[in-house]
Amino acid sequence: MFDGKFRTQVDAAVKPIGEGLKKSGISADHITLIGIGMSVACAVAIGAGFLRLGFLLLLLTGIPDLLDGAVAKASGKASVRGAFFDSVSDRITDGLLFGGIAYYLVASDGRPWVVMLPIAGYVSAAVVSYIRAKADALGFNAHTGVVERAERFILLAVGLLFAEILLLPMLAIIVIANIVTATQRFVMVWTQATQATPALNDVRELRIARRQARRKTRRSEVTRGERRNARAEARRQNFSRRSER
Repeated sequence: MFDGKFRTQVDAAVKPIGEGLKKSGISADHITLIGIGMSVACAVAIGAGFLRLGFLLLLLTGIPDLLDGAVAKASGKASVRGAFFDSVSDRITDGLLFGGIAYYLVASDGRPWVVMLPIAGYVSAAVVSYIRAKADALGFNAHTGVVERAERFILLAVGLLFAEILLLPMLAIIVIANIVTATQRFVMVWTQATQATPALNDVRELRIARRQARRKTRRSEVTRGERRNARAEARRQNFSRRSER
């Protein structure tokens, strides 16, 4: 949702900042590494029970995620490698954040279903990301869904800021929204893949046609071989007759 509606505006807003960071010699990879470091600090703070500090660190974790792409574009070094590194760092950050929340809930609550909420949030978020990545690799479009990474960050931030009353509801909303998004993307890619894939009957007919073509080829090869043998035998007989004369 965020990428579809506000990505262009956000990119335009952070472009001057990206150009300034480029002039200072900071690369996009450096910013991505800073984001991973901030997510580690955020996870530790949340796990230790300092949820307000975790809220602030979560906001700081989101800043490098906005700036690394701007720096790469400003320096003219946007690349597949950078996109790959950024995607991997996003998954690491998600794991750290949900892991920190799970650790906190184990220590502060301990009820199994409560502890499972952040775990389910991470797993469902990973499925959402995987569907899009696999669809992109196969050449399909999976840019749809009610929640993406930016929305999850916002929901987590609200939950941490008002942890006493909203942390568990926000986690539940994240899980439900992730499941809805994964379903939307699955259906979208399934439809495209179905249209791009031959029907089963067509596949069977194609296989039958190929078999028949191979059989005809073999028959024609046999026929040509028999003709060659017949001509060779005729030449031998002619040669024998001439020799007798």
